[in-house]
Amino acid sequence: MQDKEFDMNRLQHETSPYLLQHAANPVDWYPWGAEAFETARREDKPVFLSIGYSTCHWCHVMAHESFEDAEVAAFLNAHFVSIKVDKEERPDVDTVYMRVCEAYTGSGGWPTSIFMTAGQKPFFAGTYFPKTALLELLGSIAALWQTDRDALLKSGDTVVKALTTNVRHGAEPSPALVERAFSHFRATFDAKYGGFGSAPKFPAAHNLMFLLALHALKRDSRALAMAEKTLLQLYRGGIFDHIGGGFSRYSTDRRFLVPHFEKMLYDNALLILAYSMAFRLTHNPLYRTVAEKTAGYVLRELAAPAGGFYSAEDADSEGVEGKYYTFDTAELPRLLGADIGTLFNRYYGISPGGNFEGKSIPNLLHAEEFTDVFEQYLPRVRAYRKERTHLHLDDKVLTAWNGLMIAALAGLFSVTGEAEYLYAAERACAFAQEVLMPAGEPHVGWCSGRLLGPGFLDDYAALAFAYLSLYEATFQDAYLEKAAALAERAEALFHDAEGGGYFLSGKQNEPLILRPKETYDGAMPSGNSMMAYVLVQLSLLYDEARFGSRAEAQLRFLAAGAESHPAGHCFFLLALLCSRPQAKVVCVLENEEDAEGLANRFPFGTALVVLHAPTEAYPLKDGRTTYYICRENACLPPVNDLAEAGFTPSSWPGP
Repeated sequence: MQDKEFDMNRLQHETSPYLLQHAANPVDWYPWGAEAFETARREDKPVFLSIGYSTCHWCHVMAHESFEDAEVAAFLNAHFVSIKVDKEERPDVDTVYMRVCEAYTGSGGWPTSIFMTAGQKPFFAGTYFPKTALLELLGSIAALWQTDRDALLKSGDTVVKALTTNVRHGAEPSPALVERAFSHFRATFDAKYGGFGSAPKFPAAHNLMFLLALHALKRDSRALAMAEKTLLQLYRGGIFDHIGGGFSRYSTDRRFLVPHFEKMLYDNALLILAYSMAFRLTHNPLYRTVAEKTAGYVLRELAAPAGGFYSAEDADSEGVEGKYYTFDTAELPRLLGADIGTLFNRYYGISPGGNFEGKSIPNLLHAEEFTDVFEQYLPRVRAYRKERTHLHLDDKVLTAWNGLMIAALAGLFSVTGEAEYLYAAERACAFAQEVLMPAGEPHVGWCSGRLLGPGFLDDYAALAFAYLSLYEATFQDAYLEKAAALAERAEALFHDAEGGGYFLSGKQNEPLILRPKETYDGAMPSGNSMMAYVLVQLSLLYDEARFGSRAEAQLRFLAAGAESHPAGHCFFLLALLCSRPQAKVVCVLENEEDAEGLANRFPFGTALVVLHAPTEAYPLKDGRTTYYICRENACLPPVNDLAEAGFTPSSWPGP
């Protein structure tokens, strides 16, 4: 054990911002690894595992209350081997022990607190514990470890056995799953404030994308109405940062006013995708504006100099939740002048009483109409906010999250034609290829000049999704080929030939006590859902049996998992809807200029393949760009003009 007066523990040698936040704790923390478990075996101690991330508010609270406390540290150091894990660096460890936590408590969250043996078998779990409760728990477990260890471990054996049982049979992916999910959303929809259920409310952008796709493909105006109401309310509320752009992780209230202030890269990527999709389907310029403001935030605050995007910004500033984002009524008149500042306050709901702990979160919930008159003042307010209050940035570049952001920027380019978004997407893609996936094998990410460990399913699936999105934006065959190559590699590393679907961890990853398969679409789509989408798109674009059979098998696997709760598998349902396209089109280009804006000439749900030169099967008609179109199991004669085949703006779904 280290001396009691040490200033830094073992975490000082790590790169994770979260682990470094705990490097000066008096707790004798170990990073996850053989040294920690060998010490626990040698000293015959139980292991205390704490999992979190650097922008987690309740992780900060538990750190300040307990892990910085000498009394708690002394007891942990005497009776336990303590391990800290950054969930974003080790999603496998996080997934396994979150399942354990849910089995013990019925719910999960961060920080996750796990008690386990040196053999990594858990025997108790929870999340946040206040100092007093934690000390009582530590004392009880330490005593039982000495006096009745068998009883302590018995429940753990039961939980592990239950979680190890992973039988999954395929099922027919019937339209009934889509209807049941839709029924759930209709039943839980908040007609007054948007979103679903009561507080807390998460944006769950992939749920909104499912509803938008349902409208686009099935012409269901009810789905569109729910999605639009939610998208509008998300923008109006304080969950959207009206000063700096971008969305916080979730809302603590029904109205989307008071957020949990941390901003995550993946949330903002998925919301850009949702707003871009809404703009494409409805042509409402507000959705484009919100998508672009969100992208502007990401490009301004989260873009790494070398390429790629950082992970997140903190909820807390200087130990106070939301301090960075809130204002009193005197600040902006002082900054902008009395007249403009007063009007600014009025428009953004900054009031004397405040709406959050005596201060105000800027919002537009009260606004009957929106205006851009205050846009010119926002750079000054952003600069003032930065100078006033420090905000922690988690500077990990995570592969899966970057894949989602690349896809989002590529999609935003597709619907706006603004070159800066394509440039940013391709630059991040180049960083991924050069840094995040040496020798073509994705890693978890990169931080402080060091490459993190071998990638997991989510990394492969999200990057493949990114490549497909870049193909749809540019129709460059290289992107399609890279997506196919990643799908092939994922098949080799993660696929379960016996039970179907894909494991989270592959042959290259560290074995743990469980090898989970994630199917539920939580804050992010699961790796299995993303693989379903990727395989569906590859089957449509390549029209090859290998991808078609894999896509069908993956949809069947996920259908079985979705049976109990279809609304929790919306990205899978999106893939299912896309597997039955409205039309399949092969476009043979006369010249490359004809590819510009091509995707936007077709309704959502069109499978579009672009050939840069004619072939024997697909020659040019009359020497001009030619479209070969198949709909409803019938192929039309080739045409040079899409209007001849009925593809006109009026054929698109509208508001």
